[in-house]
Amino acid sequence: MDTKESLASAWSSLENHWLIPTTGTALPKVPGYGLLRWTLSPLLRPLVNIKIIGANHIPRKGPVILAANHLSHVDPIMVIASARRPVRYLAKDGHFSNKALGAVMRITGQIETKRDEGGSQALSSAADVLASKGTLGIFPEGTRSKRTEPPFLLPGKTGVARIAASYPDTVVVPMALIGTRKMMEANKDKFPKLWKRVTMNVGKGVTWLEWLGHEQGGAMNAEHLTELLTLEDHEVRTALAGLYRKFTDQLMASMKALGAP
Repeated sequence: MDTKESLASAWSSLENHWLIPTTGTALPKVPGYGLLRWTLSPLLRPLVNIKIIGANHIPRKGPVILAANHLSHVDPIMVIASARRPVRYLAKDGHFSNKALGAVMRITGQIETKRDEGGSQALSSAADVLASKGTLGIFPEGTRSKRTEPPFLLPGKTGVARIAASYPDTVVVPMALIGTRKMMEANKDKFPKLWKRVTMNVGKGVTWLEWLGHEQGGAMNAEHLTELLTLEDHEVRTALAGLYRKFTDQLMASMKALGAP
Protein backbone atom coordinates (compact mmCIF):
# COMPACT_ATOMS: atom_id res chain seq x y z
CA MET A 1 0.00 0.00 0.00
CA ASP A 2 1.53 3.32 -1.05
CA THR A 3 1.73 6.47 1.07
CA LYS A 4 -1.36 8.07 -0.48
CA GLU A 5 -3.45 4.95 0.12
CA SER A 6 -2.12 4.60 3.67
CA LEU A 7 -2.97 8.22 4.44
CA ALA A 8 -6.46 7.86 2.95
CA SER A 9 -7.09 4.68 4.94
CA ALA A 10 -5.87 6.24 8.19
CA TRP A 11 -8.02 9.34 7.60
CA SER A 12 -11.05 7.14 6.92
CA SER A 13 -10.53 5.41 10.25
CA LEU A 14 -11.39 8.73 11.91
CA GLU A 15 -14.60 9.13 9.93
CA ASN A 16 -16.92 9.25 12.91
CA HIS A 17 -15.08 12.39 14.07
CA TRP A 18 -15.26 14.36 10.81
CA LEU A 19 -17.96 13.10 8.46
CA ILE A 20 -20.59 15.65 7.48
CA PRO A 21 -23.57 13.62 6.22
CA THR A 22 -25.68 14.65 3.27
CA THR A 23 -29.30 15.65 3.71
CA GLY A 24 -30.36 12.57 1.76
CA THR A 25 -32.22 14.78 -0.72
CA ALA A 26 -31.22 14.71 -4.37
CA LEU A 27 -30.05 17.99 -5.84
CA PRO A 28 -32.49 19.56 -8.30
CA LYS A 29 -31.62 19.42 -11.98
CA VAL A 30 -30.46 22.69 -13.51
CA PRO A 31 -31.39 22.61 -17.22
CA GLY A 32 -31.92 26.37 -17.07
CA TYR A 33 -28.28 26.95 -16.19
CA GLY A 34 -27.03 25.98 -19.63
CA LEU A 35 -29.78 27.97 -21.32
CA LEU A 36 -28.88 31.14 -19.41
CA ARG A 37 -25.19 30.60 -20.07
CA TRP A 38 -25.63 30.21 -23.81
CA THR A 39 -28.15 33.03 -24.24
CA LEU A 40 -27.09 35.69 -21.75
CA SER A 41 -23.31 35.27 -21.81
CA PRO A 42 -22.91 36.41 -25.45
CA LEU A 43 -25.08 39.44 -24.70
CA LEU A 44 -23.30 40.44 -21.52
CA ARG A 45 -19.71 39.69 -22.55
CA PRO A 46 -19.27 42.90 -24.61
CA LEU A 47 -20.71 44.96 -21.74
CA VAL A 48 -18.69 43.56 -18.84
CA ASN A 49 -15.07 44.57 -18.32
CA ILE A 50 -13.82 41.34 -16.77
CA LYS A 51 -10.49 39.53 -17.00
CA ILE A 52 -10.11 35.94 -15.81
CA ILE A 53 -6.62 34.58 -15.15
CA GLY A 54 -6.06 30.90 -14.41
CA ALA A 55 -9.50 29.53 -15.33
CA ASN A 56 -7.69 26.35 -16.43
CA HIS A 57 -7.11 25.59 -12.72
CA ILE A 58 -10.82 24.83 -12.31
CA PRO A 59 -11.32 21.08 -12.94
CA ARG A 60 -13.96 20.28 -15.53
CA LYS A 61 -15.06 17.12 -13.68
CA GLY A 62 -15.30 15.83 -10.13
CA PRO A 63 -16.14 17.55 -6.83
CA VAL A 64 -14.77 21.09 -6.54
CA ILE A 65 -14.93 23.92 -4.02
CA LEU A 66 -14.39 27.42 -5.41
CA ALA A 67 -13.27 29.60 -2.49
CA ALA A 68 -13.23 33.35 -3.08
CA ASN A 69 -13.11 36.62 -1.15
CA HIS A 70 -16.41 38.47 -0.76
CA LEU A 71 -16.76 42.21 -1.32
CA SER A 72 -19.95 42.70 -3.33
CA HIS A 73 -23.34 41.26 -4.21
CA VAL A 74 -22.00 40.52 -7.71
CA ASP A 75 -19.30 38.14 -6.42
CA PRO A 76 -21.32 34.91 -6.83
CA ILE A 77 -22.27 35.96 -10.35
CA MET A 78 -18.63 36.56 -11.24
CA VAL A 79 -17.61 33.13 -9.93
CA ILE A 80 -20.48 31.36 -11.68
CA ALA A 81 -19.63 33.13 -14.94
CA SER A 82 -15.98 32.05 -14.77
CA ALA A 83 -16.38 28.40 -13.82
CA ARG A 84 -17.49 26.80 -17.11
CA ARG A 85 -19.59 24.39 -15.06
CA PRO A 86 -22.65 24.83 -12.79
CA VAL A 87 -21.74 26.33 -9.41
CA ARG A 88 -24.05 26.04 -6.43
CA TYR A 89 -24.02 28.43 -3.49
CA LEU A 90 -25.82 28.13 -0.20
CA ALA A 91 -28.20 31.08 -0.09
CA LYS A 92 -30.30 32.28 2.83
CA ASP A 93 -34.04 31.78 2.46
CA GLY A 94 -34.67 35.52 2.20
CA HIS A 95 -33.22 35.54 -1.31
CA PHE A 96 -35.89 33.09 -2.43
CA SER A 97 -38.82 35.16 -1.13
CA ASN A 98 -38.42 37.65 -3.97
CA LYS A 99 -40.18 36.13 -7.00
CA ALA A 100 -37.76 37.35 -9.67
CA LEU A 101 -34.60 36.68 -7.69
CA GLY A 102 -35.95 33.40 -6.37
CA ALA A 103 -36.69 32.22 -9.91
CA VAL A 104 -33.10 32.92 -11.00
CA MET A 105 -31.75 31.19 -7.90
CA ARG A 106 -33.78 28.07 -8.62
CA ILE A 107 -32.99 28.01 -12.35
CA THR A 108 -29.26 28.14 -11.62
CA GLY A 109 -29.47 25.48 -8.88
CA GLN A 110 -28.68 27.61 -5.84
CA ILE A 111 -29.54 25.98 -2.51
CA GLU A 112 -31.96 27.54 -0.07
CA THR A 113 -30.89 27.34 3.58
CA LYS A 114 -33.18 28.03 6.53
CA ARG A 115 -31.73 30.44 9.06
CA ASP A 116 -33.63 28.78 11.89
CA GLU A 117 -32.16 25.33 11.13
CA GLY A 118 -28.59 26.25 12.04
CA GLY A 119 -25.17 25.54 10.58
CA SER A 120 -25.45 21.74 10.52
CA GLN A 121 -28.19 21.88 7.90
CA ALA A 122 -26.12 24.24 5.77
CA LEU A 123 -23.07 21.97 5.94
CA SER A 124 -25.17 18.94 4.99
CA SER A 125 -26.55 20.89 2.03
CA ALA A 126 -22.97 21.65 0.99
CA ALA A 127 -22.20 17.95 1.36
CA ASP A 128 -25.01 17.17 -1.10
CA VAL A 129 -23.14 19.12 -3.79
CA LEU A 130 -19.78 17.40 -3.25
CA ALA A 131 -21.27 13.94 -2.84
CA SER A 132 -22.84 14.39 -6.28
CA LYS A 133 -19.42 15.46 -7.66
CA GLY A 134 -20.64 18.99 -8.27
CA THR A 135 -19.11 22.43 -7.79
CA LEU A 136 -19.68 24.31 -4.54
CA GLY A 137 -19.06 28.04 -4.27
CA ILE A 138 -17.90 29.23 -0.85
CA PHE A 139 -16.90 32.55 0.65
CA PRO A 140 -14.65 31.38 3.53
CA GLU A 141 -15.01 34.72 5.32
CA GLY A 142 -18.60 33.68 6.00
CA THR A 143 -20.01 37.10 5.10
CA ARG A 144 -19.38 40.04 2.83
CA SER A 145 -16.56 42.22 4.12
CA LYS A 146 -17.94 45.49 5.44
CA ARG A 147 -14.56 47.12 5.96
CA THR A 148 -14.36 50.55 4.38
CA GLU A 149 -10.58 50.59 3.99
CA PRO A 150 -8.13 47.91 2.80
CA PRO A 151 -7.24 45.28 3.68
CA PHE A 152 -10.81 44.12 3.12
CA LEU A 153 -10.08 40.40 3.49
CA LEU A 154 -11.47 38.98 6.73
CA PRO A 155 -10.16 35.93 8.63
CA GLY A 156 -11.61 32.73 7.22
CA LYS A 157 -14.04 30.50 9.07
CA THR A 158 -13.22 26.80 9.26
CA GLY A 159 -16.42 25.55 7.63
CA VAL A 160 -14.61 25.31 4.29
CA ALA A 161 -11.96 23.07 5.88
CA ARG A 162 -14.55 20.88 7.57
CA ILE A 163 -16.44 20.25 4.35
CA ALA A 164 -13.19 19.67 2.41
CA ALA A 165 -12.01 17.20 5.06
CA SER A 166 -15.32 15.39 4.94
CA TYR A 167 -15.00 14.90 1.17
CA PRO A 168 -11.19 14.65 1.02
CA ASP A 169 -10.85 14.10 -2.73
CA THR A 170 -12.55 17.42 -3.47
CA VAL A 171 -10.30 19.98 -5.16
CA VAL A 172 -10.35 23.29 -3.25
CA VAL A 173 -9.53 26.14 -5.64
CA PRO A 174 -8.59 29.58 -4.22
CA MET A 175 -9.83 32.64 -6.11
CA ALA A 176 -9.24 36.38 -5.74
CA LEU A 177 -11.94 38.80 -6.89
CA ILE A 178 -10.50 42.25 -7.56
CA GLY A 179 -12.68 45.23 -8.41
CA THR A 180 -16.14 43.85 -7.63
CA ARG A 181 -16.60 46.37 -4.83
CA LYS A 182 -16.10 49.20 -7.31
CA MET A 183 -18.49 47.53 -9.71
CA MET A 184 -21.25 47.35 -7.12
CA GLU A 185 -20.72 48.64 -3.60
CA ALA A 186 -23.23 47.43 -1.05
CA ASN A 187 -25.62 50.02 0.39
CA LYS A 188 -24.50 52.49 -2.28
CA ASP A 189 -25.00 51.12 -5.80
CA LYS A 190 -28.44 49.90 -6.84
CA PHE A 191 -27.11 48.51 -10.10
CA PRO A 192 -23.69 47.18 -11.10
CA LYS A 193 -21.37 49.49 -13.02
CA LEU A 194 -20.59 46.99 -15.73
CA TRP A 195 -17.83 49.14 -17.21
CA LYS A 196 -15.72 48.90 -14.04
CA ARG A 197 -12.80 46.53 -14.44
CA VAL A 198 -13.01 43.23 -12.54
CA THR A 199 -10.10 40.80 -12.42
CA MET A 200 -10.46 37.23 -11.24
CA ASN A 201 -7.28 35.36 -10.37
CA VAL A 202 -7.73 31.60 -10.02
CA GLY A 203 -5.06 29.61 -8.19
CA LYS A 204 -4.06 25.97 -8.30
CA GLY A 205 -6.30 23.74 -6.24
CA VAL A 206 -5.48 21.12 -3.64
CA THR A 207 -7.45 18.28 -2.06
CA TRP A 208 -7.64 17.77 1.69
CA LEU A 209 -5.64 14.54 1.45
CA GLU A 210 -2.90 16.22 -0.60
CA TRP A 211 -2.71 19.05 1.92
CA LEU A 212 -2.90 16.72 4.92
CA GLY A 213 0.20 14.78 3.93
CA HIS A 214 2.26 17.70 2.65
CA GLU A 215 5.11 18.87 4.88
CA GLN A 216 4.04 22.49 4.42
CA GLY A 217 0.39 21.64 4.93
CA GLY A 218 -0.99 19.33 7.59
CA ALA A 219 2.36 17.51 7.88
CA MET A 220 0.54 14.32 8.89
CA ASN A 221 1.22 10.72 7.97
CA ALA A 222 -0.72 7.50 8.49
CA GLU A 223 1.03 6.81 11.79
CA HIS A 224 0.13 10.25 13.18
CA LEU A 225 -3.50 9.79 12.23
CA THR A 226 -3.67 6.27 13.65
CA GLU A 227 -2.30 7.56 16.95
CA LEU A 228 -5.31 9.88 17.21
CA LEU A 229 -7.51 6.80 17.62
CA THR A 230 -5.91 6.22 21.02
CA LEU A 231 -7.01 9.63 22.32
CA GLU A 232 -10.19 10.70 24.06
CA ASP A 233 -12.92 12.13 21.83
CA HIS A 234 -12.36 15.70 23.00
CA GLU A 235 -8.64 15.38 22.29
CA VAL A 236 -9.36 14.18 18.75
CA ARG A 237 -11.74 17.09 18.22
CA THR A 238 -9.06 19.50 19.40
CA ALA A 239 -6.46 17.99 17.07
CA LEU A 240 -8.83 18.15 14.09
CA ALA A 241 -9.83 21.72 14.95
CA GLY A 242 -6.15 22.66 14.75
CA LEU A 243 -5.89 21.11 11.28
CA TYR A 244 -9.06 22.89 10.13
CA ARG A 245 -7.68 26.20 11.35
CA LYS A 246 -4.34 25.70 9.62
CA PHE A 247 -5.97 24.68 6.33
CA THR A 248 -8.26 27.70 6.42
CA ASP A 249 -5.47 30.13 7.26
CA GLN A 250 -3.34 28.80 4.40
CA LEU A 251 -6.29 29.01 2.02
CA MET A 252 -6.84 32.65 2.99
CA ALA A 253 -3.14 33.31 2.51
CA SER A 254 -3.39 31.83 -0.98
CA MET A 255 -6.31 34.13 -1.80
CA LYS A 256 -4.33 37.11 -0.53
CA ALA A 257 -1.30 36.07 -2.60
CA LEU A 258 -3.57 35.96 -5.66
CA GLY A 259 -4.43 39.60 -5.03
CA ALA A 260 -7.56 39.55 -2.85
CA PRO A 261 -7.66 43.13 -1.50
